[in-house]
Amino acid sequence: MTRKALTTKNKVWTDHQGLAIPVTRVSATERLQEKHAHTLLAEAQALEARITAFKERVAKLHGEVVAAHEAKEGVELKKRTKGNMQWFSFDRGIKVEADVQERIEFDSITIAQAREKLDEFLSNAVKSDVEFVIELVTSAFSTTNGKLDAKKVMGLLGYKHKIKAQLFQEAMALIEKSITRTGSKMYFSIGERQEDGSYSRVNLNFSAA
Repeated sequence: MTRKALTTKNKVWTDHQGLAIPVTRVSATERLQEKHAHTLLAEAQALEARITAFKERVAKLHGEVVAAHEAKEGVELKKRTKGNMQWFSFDRGIKVEADVQERIEFDSITIAQAREKLDEFLSNAVKSDVEFVIELVTSAFSTTNGKLDAKKVMGLLGYKHKIKAQLFQEAMALIEKSITRTGSKMYFSIGERQEDGSYSRVNLNFSAA
């Protein structure tokens, strides 16, 4: 959609309701907002295009490095679609990471049943014995924009072999049943080694699908 900023040359401005407003009734603040909003949108769209192009370049160069390793060792990495890969510059001053994460969604009814089982388990257990689990469950089932944090929910499954209570086991089985893997996404990061040996990531905040 092409947008063009309104200026004082436009004798009539049209608002969000489609009403024609004489420019003489448009305040100085509204004129400033109109000007800056269009400027920022244009700059943001240009930057988005550059980031997209750079993201594709990072993915391409990362693929070349992985392919070179495969050719050198004669071993094809069949599981590129999961986990973390990292490689370095010669002096290890630069680190490039590619982290492939699965997209996980939960069946809303089944995951709600799992929460019911967990609540029942927690209400029947001795609080001192499960105090650490209460916080984990509360955190796992808190939502952001109506969505569960898949990583936190999956983290509960790590306790499946530690807590043998039947209700807890039934809840874990329901969580496993509710899971649908809908694909994966690759996240890249580039870091520079600091004096203390840690790597400071360049803040680009982008990902490669």
